[in-house]
Amino acid sequence: MFQPRPMTHLLIAASKEQMASVVTELYRHQIFHITDFVDQGKEGYEGVKIGVPFENAGELSNNLLKIRSIESVFQTAPSTQSTVQMRPAETIRAAIDSELPKIEEEVSSLTVKRSNAETRIRECEQRINELKPFALVPLELDLYRGYGSLTVFAGYIEHDLDISVPHEKTYVAGKDGNFIVVFAESKNAADIERQLADAGFQSVSLPVESGTVQAAVEKYTVELGKETQIREDCTAKIVELKAKYADLLAACDEVLSCDVERAEAPLRFATTDEAFVIDGWIPADTVDKITAALNQATGERVYVTVDPSDYEATAVPVEYNNPSFAKPAELFMDLYSRPKYKELDPTIILAIMFPLLFGFIVGDLGYGLLYLALALVLRKTLLKMGETGYKAFIIILGAAISTSVFGLLYSEFFGMSLPWHSIIFSRHLPIGAGMEHAMPQVIELLIVSALLGVIYISVGRFFGMINHYRMDHPGSHRTKAVLAQLGWNFILWGILVLILSVADLNEYCQFPFALPTFVAYPTIAGIIGAILIVVGCVFVAIENPLDLMEIPTNTLSHMLSFCRLAAVGLSSVAIAMVVNFMAVDLFISPAMANLDVVGVLLIIVGVIILILGHALNVALGILGGALHPIRLHYVEFFTKFYQGGGIIYKPFGLKRKFSEE
Repeated sequence: MFQPRPMTHLLIAASKEQMASVVTELYRHQIFHITDFVDQGKEGYEGVKIGVPFENAGELSNNLLKIRSIESVFQTAPSTQSTVQMRPAETIRAAIDSELPKIEEEVSSLTVKRSNAETRIRECEQRINELKPFALVPLELDLYRGYGSLTVFAGYIEHDLDISVPHEKTYVAGKDGNFIVVFAESKNAADIERQLADAGFQSVSLPVESGTVQAAVEKYTVELGKETQIREDCTAKIVELKAKYADLLAACDEVLSCDVERAEAPLRFATTDEAFVIDGWIPADTVDKITAALNQATGERVYVTVDPSDYEATAVPVEYNNPSFAKPAELFMDLYSRPKYKELDPTIILAIMFPLLFGFIVGDLGYGLLYLALALVLRKTLLKMGETGYKAFIIILGAAISTSVFGLLYSEFFGMSLPWHSIIFSRHLPIGAGMEHAMPQVIELLIVSALLGVIYISVGRFFGMINHYRMDHPGSHRTKAVLAQLGWNFILWGILVLILSVADLNEYCQFPFALPTFVAYPTIAGIIGAILIVVGCVFVAIENPLDLMEIPTNTLSHMLSFCRLAAVGLSSVAIAMVVNFMAVDLFISPAMANLDVVGVLLIIVGVIILILGHALNVALGILGGALHPIRLHYVEFFTKFYQGGGIIYKPFGLKRKFSEE
């Protein structure tokens, strides 16, 4: 449960004649994690080199590139297709040979035609934009060019100016900029250019068209319409082809991806002129199964052996070994880092506690039902994303159910009280009509949150002791590391005992059961607490005396950090109740007492406040309810014992959705 799936290091060797059979059999079982051969040319590996792909690898890769190019045009991918019917792989390979050339030619023709149309559309739009300012000048376009002794300047300028040399000028002020055209003798061009630059002149290209500006613009507008229609026709035909071939292309993509992976597998092997060796890992309980399958596939002309060497944990691929209900939480673990092979895997704790802490924070039946509706609305979209999307859906669903259950326990529905009193803790504030005597159990919520912190930190340190014992090399360093983790727990428990020896928490809160207290034996409890703290400090100092400086952060602040669970939850309740007060007590209720035109407007304003306020609180609930539990696990919990950095187990073989061998 807290341990990754046991792995066995396997070596497979055979003559090159058996390579295809071995690769096919390994690919079919999809359980062998290949370790790439990277020692070519190193001492001791003389004559051993990386293998070469099978002969058909180039053709298969080329076909796969063609299919993915077409899928790019269609804006589709196998991951977006969820309703494709399973087909035999041989049928799909036959379709690749017969249908792919035709599809490629048709799509390529439409793509080129559409691309040419888009290029011409941009050119027409550019020419129209460049011609527009010349419409303000009463000249035909031919008159801007063809001179031997005259130079023409045209462009935008900040303000009009007086030019000190002979010239002809047209200046037009406009909201899009001031446009100026200047004709002058070429011998004065440099002087005019300098004067224009001083006035912030920005030149534009002189027109190359003939006739009037209006006629030229109309010509480009007509051409623009034609090219736009061509583009739309091509796009419509591409959409038709997508509807016709998208499912087939998804199946072809999958089959070719499998074939290419198999064909290029020798690039990961160590080979000689006559033989090859595959190095990898396999789940320990499948060794006999894969050995028997390889012997059968090759006629027992393969050598399979288990390598008994004790490898470092960082070299072993890690496959989670969690019960089904905990698998969605593996998404959070991979966001942080996969555990090392010999490291405790805390996924199951995260799977149980994340939805509980989410519900503890948000805890509102109305919000829980909204989250549940959101999960159902997003279901199809998430499931199209494959395994990751499914895990995200289950996480959202679990958070929604937990929020609803805690809402029933808190007696909360969009910040309002349900017909019964809160079953566990009351979080209602004295806000709004009928809530004048409400009193939230803040102390109780803070105590529960802090106790959760004590439990988390204690369990984290205990896990740290186990991890150090299992992962560190035997010796004094391992002993010191284990004692240091125990020392941190002693310090935490010693502080807790000292607090309980001088303060009876039952006097400040009301729990259905009595909290432990040592106020009746302050001296004995004080001595025990002090001994725990002193012994803990000694154990920590044995490993590193400087770590004692971190007692305030590693112990107290991390424990108190869990109080955010109560604080964020109370803030959510406060926002909901304030929204209800503003919408109902200030707008809707007074308007209902005197219903007229103004009253109707006030009711509408109140409803808007109600919807927008709760929508904001729902969004904040998602952010706070998810972010804070994850942060508490990542920062306050994982840092006590968890390193991560494990190699992800990637078995050789693609999980098929659309094809079958």
